[in-house]
Amino acid sequence: MYRVWHFVAEYSLLLIFGAVIALVWANIDIHSYHAFTEFVIWDHAPIGHLHDGHRTLTLHYLVNDVLMALFFAIAAKEVWEAVILKNGSLRGKKAATPLFATAGGMFGPIAVYLGLAAMLGSDTYSAVANGWAIPTATDIAFSYLVGRVVFGAGHPAVRFLLLLAIADDAAGLIILAVFYPSSELAPAWLLFSFAAAALVYLLFNWLPRLLDRGKQDRPNSTRIRKSLGGLPYVIAGCASWYGFMRSGLHPALGLLPIVPAIPHADRAFGIFSEVEKYLHDLLNVLEHALKHPVEIVLFLFGLMNAGVAFSAIGDATWLVLAGLIIGKPVGILLFGWLAAGPMGLGIPQGMRVVDLVVIGFVAAIGFTVSLFVASVAFDPGPVQDAAKMGALFSFAAAALAILAGRLTKIERWDD
Repeated sequence: MYRVWHFVAEYSLLLIFGAVIALVWANIDIHSYHAFTEFVIWDHAPIGHLHDGHRTLTLHYLVNDVLMALFFAIAAKEVWEAVILKNGSLRGKKAATPLFATAGGMFGPIAVYLGLAAMLGSDTYSAVANGWAIPTATDIAFSYLVGRVVFGAGHPAVRFLLLLAIADDAAGLIILAVFYPSSELAPAWLLFSFAAAALVYLLFNWLPRLLDRGKQDRPNSTRIRKSLGGLPYVIAGCASWYGFMRSGLHPALGLLPIVPAIPHADRAFGIFSEVEKYLHDLLNVLEHALKHPVEIVLFLFGLMNAGVAFSAIGDATWLVLAGLIIGKPVGILLFGWLAAGPMGLGIPQGMRVVDLVVIGFVAAIGFTVSLFVASVAFDPGPVQDAAKMGALFSFAAAALAILAGRLTKIERWDD
């Protein structure tokens, strides 16, 4: 349990601290808050056309579009290892029911969000429809922590929840890339990003290993690692980010093509595993090096995005919240039951079908990614602020999960 608390303290407490400061600041002086977030760092910056059609680098853009690429790179690393490695958690039959439950945890919120929006009338629907992806998100750190509080560290439902959260992250990255471009699409620039990833992989990963074939001391790979470290991948990452920005896809996803190119271990133990810190492959070394920068980035992200006046609460607030606390549990229960029962895929030994309801409430904590999606789904203004408030209110799902756990008489499995 210590490692989980330690992880949340490192990655999430600063995020909450930044969000609380922003929320208080915005409700004391909203004008000075917006003046701070839109502070111009570099006018006429040579990085492409930004929000207002001019080459202006603001503090908000620096955090959301540039620095958050580090956060999504870490998420991509976990997803990549879960999918590609032989013992990856999202491979094989063991992942089938969690993957189906993940689908339900996305379709359910979308159906609730858009269905209720349609009931509120065409004007409301038109105003909020683009935010359909906001309630599909699951905050992996907070959800995992709450899951362990409700079920106990050793309960099979906790691992089920973690698989679901990782798969949700993967789907979220795809949704951001496909449905929320940052500007008019220019797909040719994606070739630049993937060419950078391919080049760095071939020259600094594949070729040294090819030359070292049959040599146990791996002289070429070792020499490149000692002399260059992660520098080639940092340069390739910058090039890939630029390609994403120019392509029209959200630049915060710009490091995704580089992650699979980095040398990695042939085993993965998961982001919350104590063993992870003893892996010294370059991918894990770079992840560890990003730990403290990402802590600061998440603090700044909370500070830049959570500053919403309580007067901004509106239809989008309740739609996001309903999508999360109604759509998530219903979708996860329905799809999980279909997979476990009629489809015959089963659920982990020691779990009950009713546990899927509790898992649904735990997964309804959207927070970080929900805030991010709200910031790209809507232009700055009342609808965006209302949607962000719904993401902030999703913390209420933790209390609902604890209540649901008691009502369904969950027996905790402690370490």
